[in-house]
Amino acid sequence: MTLNAYRGNSGLKKPKEQQNQPAAPPDNRAQNDIPAPTPVAGQRQAPQKKASKLKKLWRPKRIALILAALALLIGGWLGFKVLYNTHKLFGGSVFDVFRSTPLKGESEGRVNILLAGNSADDPGHDGANLTDSIMILSIDTKNHTAFMVSVPRDLWIAIPGDGHSKINRVYPAGQENNFSADGYPSGGMGQLEQVIQKNLGITCHYYALVDYTALRDAVNAVGGIDITIKSSDPRGLYDPNLDWGTNQPLVKLSNGVHHLDGRAALNLARARGDSYRSYGYAQSDFTRTQMQREIILAIRHKATSAGVLTNPVKLSELFDAVGKNVKTDLTLSNVRRLYDVTKDINQGSIQSVGLNDAGGKNLLSNYTSSDGQAALIPAAGLDDFSNIRTYLRQLMSTDPVVREGATITVLNGTDTLGLATKWRNSLSAKNFDVISVGDADTNTPVTTLIDTSGGKNPLTLKALQQVFTGSKVTTTNPYTSYSADIIVIIGADKIPASSTTKTTP
Repeated sequence: MTLNAYRGNSGLKKPKEQQNQPAAPPDNRAQNDIPAPTPVAGQRQAPQKKASKLKKLWRPKRIALILAALALLIGGWLGFKVLYNTHKLFGGSVFDVFRSTPLKGESEGRVNILLAGNSADDPGHDGANLTDSIMILSIDTKNHTAFMVSVPRDLWIAIPGDGHSKINRVYPAGQENNFSADGYPSGGMGQLEQVIQKNLGITCHYYALVDYTALRDAVNAVGGIDITIKSSDPRGLYDPNLDWGTNQPLVKLSNGVHHLDGRAALNLARARGDSYRSYGYAQSDFTRTQMQREIILAIRHKATSAGVLTNPVKLSELFDAVGKNVKTDLTLSNVRRLYDVTKDINQGSIQSVGLNDAGGKNLLSNYTSSDGQAALIPAAGLDDFSNIRTYLRQLMSTDPVVREGATITVLNGTDTLGLATKWRNSLSAKNFDVISVGDADTNTPVTTLIDTSGGKNPLTLKALQQVFTGSKVTTTNPYTSYSADIIVIIGADKIPASSTTKTTP
């Protein structure tokens, strides 16, 4: 028999002389006491004893495989959470993220999103469904700019079929009345969109209803946000109302940069500084809405930073915060398109505006309702939103004349009937803001443009010169009873071929 018959576990039987040999008694000596056998040339070495299972488990390659498996399990769980919250928030298929659906309003160059916040997640108090935070995010999809405007919660407004009320009650009223109308979402957010379009002149293409938990959790998910306090009070902002969770003042922040966690950011978003001993809230609720806009912009900035986008845990927490606490009619493919059209918008270029400071003018006035409620109405008067609509139209327009917002009066400087009215209609069709018409004191041979603004509206003046070719420009104003920025006196050079002698302007 050859030596090969004894190698390894070949399955060959032992020689007959060895088959009946008794087993050798166990050798209890320590393994180290047995000298290692001398190798024989050409003979295969006996295999060493296998390492323990524990040692095998912690070999470098196996460690890597175990860690990879754990990563896959964790990643799968996080992925599931993201997919679940995505479906819960936007509906449809998660694969819609790979499709880019055109947005409503995009073909006209502007998409408006209504943002409303309430405390429905904290129902243990009166008014939990009131939308005490109302903003409109308006995106210029062609020029890659955007602005945010706050609508004060105390704005006194007419709710169709439900009388006058503060605008923060429109949402719960729409929910209670099961609001339904063509062109609007059903329920409270649909009615809020309707009221805003009718009174403010803004078409809201989409909405998002957010509760306070979403703001707190979103701030925590991104690792906190940085907010700069720039109060007119040198001490900063202070609201002594208690945060019952910490038993500390709601807000106590010095002027300067502060890093806020979710709880502190939420407190800042809710504080109005209208209690005794408050300071820094010179404009009360307007200061609060300004802080809300800054908080939203800070969350956007942090959420789109590399530290969040490349961190699966933070992304999962962010999706948790949004998925559980936000309702919207945006689809996932809408969101994909929204990302495409907003990714080039510079954070610093997003305007933050309020109706109490519209280009240096306060477009609102205090009001007390017949039942004693303290509210706000347009400065122009109850239900007269014309000045507010004009201001918002300026913000949304890409027309330089509209954005400049110069007011114009047209006077008839001829004996021709209705010439001022004719030109008012023509100028209004070209987006000029004509606020009044009348008769000039004397007949004018050549159309004259009187600039009373001190040169503040050069684009409007230039556009008027293009409309009234050959016109004269002056700053001498004999018509001081008119408050327009530019007065246009229609001269004989603009009389149509067929005309009637003037009897009215």
